[in-house]
Amino acid sequence: MWLVKTEPGEYSFTRLVEEQRAVWDGVTNPAAQKNLRAMQAGEKVFVYHTGDEKAVVGVARVAAAARTDPKYPTGKLVVVDLEPVAALGRPVTLAAIKALPLFADSPLVRQGRLSVVPLTAAQWKAIEELGRP
Repeated sequence: MWLVKTEPGEYSFTRLVEEQRAVWDGVTNPAAQKNLRAMQAGEKVFVYHTGDEKAVVGVARVAAAARTDPKYPTGKLVVVDLEPVAALGRPVTLAAIKALPLFADSPLVRQGRLSVVPLTAAQWKAIEELGRP
């Protein structure tokens, strides 16, 4: 289970829903790239809006596992394909996530600039529950 971050002004969850599939590219951080490489088709992904929102807003699914980014044919960078599943009933703010001891050691909290973050099953469930209307 994963969480990907995006600036909603550049690529929002709403746009993912409209387009029904996206190549998740533009990730250059080595740790985030390692996480992209670990993603498997069918895995669930939370989509988190950065900027003023700072909240998890939707659920996506890995539609295609990591492959070489066509912009970098040397294989240095990879991309994955994401498909939308559903918007959350209500956004889950970073403040709400940070308030949960469950996230104290999470890269989501400890490495704020990391754009692709692994989540444990318990962390996924906590965000899912907070996102219910």
